[in-house]
Order: sequence, then structure tokens, then C-alpha cells
Amino acid sequence: MPAKKKIDTAKVFIAASFNNTLVNITDDGGNSLIWGSAGSSGFKGTRKATPYAATTAVEKVVSQARDQLGVKEVEVYIKGPGAGRDAALRAIRASGLKISMIADVTPVPHDGPRPKKRRRS
Repeated sequence: MPAKKKIDTAKVFIAASFNNTLVNITDDGGNSLIWGSAGSSGFKGTRKATPYAATTAVEKVVSQARDQLGVKEVEVYIKGPGAGRDAALRAIRASGLKISMIADVTPVPHDGPRPKKRRRS
């Protein structure tokens, strides 16, 4: 296995859906380095959607990034409406990494769904 490159700053993407929480750590160029999820941390079914599962997934991925890559500072991008949003952010803050930026990149519809048909009289 080739030696991993040492990087100081990274980007953390958190996708919190109603069913799972995905965590992806990339370098500044957007190349994926380490990823994990509540499902890969050993949770199944509805337990994947809990804040505790999100915290566990983030702790696992962040510890790998710190040990293998030497990451010290991160930019956090959060997407989605799930329960793991705040818990994941708290887990990153508690891990000791310096957070330089937090951005919410949840997509917002500009027009919304199609309206109901007009009532016939």
C-alpha cells in the first residue's frame, strides 16, 4: 500500500438524510480520501437515522483522517434534513479539529411542486 499523503486542511461533507448519515473527507481539490456512514459503522435499520449513529460515524472517519493523513483543520459542508446534522457537527467539534468554516449546502427548490388542478364548477 502506498504511503498516504500528509495534508493539514481538508473538507468534510456530511449528508444527513432521514435514513442514514454519510460522511466524506476530501482534499482541497475535491478528491475523496476517507468516507464512512452510520451503516458502515454497524448500525442497521432505523437506528442508522439517529443522532448517536451520526456521531459514531463522524468520530470513526475523523479519527482515521487525523491518524493517517495528519488533518488539523477542516471546512464542513452539511446537506440534508436528517437528525444527524447537529450531532455530526458536535462530534467534529469534540474531536479537536479546528473548524474554519461551516456551510449549509442543502438544495432548496425555487419553484416547488406542480399545483393541483382547478376545481370544475
